[in-house]
Amino acid sequence: MSNFSVVREFVLLGFSHLHEFQILLFAFILLIYVLTVLGNLAIITLTCLDSHLHSPMYFFLCNFSFMEMLVTSTVVPRMLADLLCTHKTIFPAECLTQSFLYFSLGSTHFLILTDMAFDRYVAICRPLHYPTIMNGPVCVKLVVVCWVVGFLSIVSPTLQKTRLWFCNPNIISHYFCDSAPLLKLSCSDTRHIECMDFFLSLLFVLATMLLIIVSYVLIVAAVLHIPSFSGRQKAFSTCASHLTVVVLGYGSAIFIYLRPGKGHSTHLNKVVALMTTVVTPFLNLFIFTLWNEKVKEVIEDMTKRLLFRDAAVHR
Repeated sequence: MSNFSVVREFVLLGFSHLHEFQILLFAFILLIYVLTVLGNLAIITLTCLDSHLHSPMYFFLCNFSFMEMLVTSTVVPRMLADLLCTHKTIFPAECLTQSFLYFSLGSTHFLILTDMAFDRYVAICRPLHYPTIMNGPVCVKLVVVCWVVGFLSIVSPTLQKTRLWFCNPNIISHYFCDSAPLLKLSCSDTRHIECMDFFLSLLFVLATMLLIIVSYVLIVAAVLHIPSFSGRQKAFSTCASHLTVVVLGYGSAIFIYLRPGKGHSTHLNKVVALMTTVVTPFLNLFIFTLWNEKVKEVIEDMTKRLLFRDAAVHR
């Protein structure tokens, strides 16, 4: 340790190499972030207020929207501030807190997607038993387990990171405290933490993805036995939005955390992570609303009621 100076703060490099595009990038990310938060709030409000959306599918969607707001709010506000500041420092405690929240919410994200796949499996493959299996208490328990397991699983690696020594250079080549760039700065032995991070990535990404794949294999097998084309189309349409979100979410997670040689393309990792934390949550809003007939019907019905109320008031 005598050959190193222990750091008291980190510098988030972020997108410092894009000097001339900082303001443009700030405006773009801020716009998407505000629309994402407002859109998810709208989905949560619609789900709570409209009785047509009081079903397990939309209960899981409501939790997913709430989680999307939290995970983007864990990263984006700090990134926006750093885009306007020249002093991009962050204290170790703040950095570890951000990392803990990001990965806890990320783990919860994959678990809730698995719940949604199970819900679709029961609805299509066992429709007569659906009200019994996916009753209110069961749905609440499934969601509570997702949140509890997602957060508790990240406690141990986070506590181990608090015991690490961090030495110069203190520059994190990222716009938030991602695990791999943070561990690179440690002058302690991080092999055990890296193995634990990789194991958790396998558990929450590949294991849940396998469960989702099994669910959809069974769903496809059941749908192919439906005699009418319209029945098959209706069954597939209820899964289309969820399956699209699964492909977007799992594709980026596997690229960043499970592909070999991930430490050699830092700039590419930052771009993909930006897609995951900023762009994908924004796209998910359109996927879950524009591709969902019932949500579109509720939005249209509520819009008509508001317009009718305004017209009545002006009379």
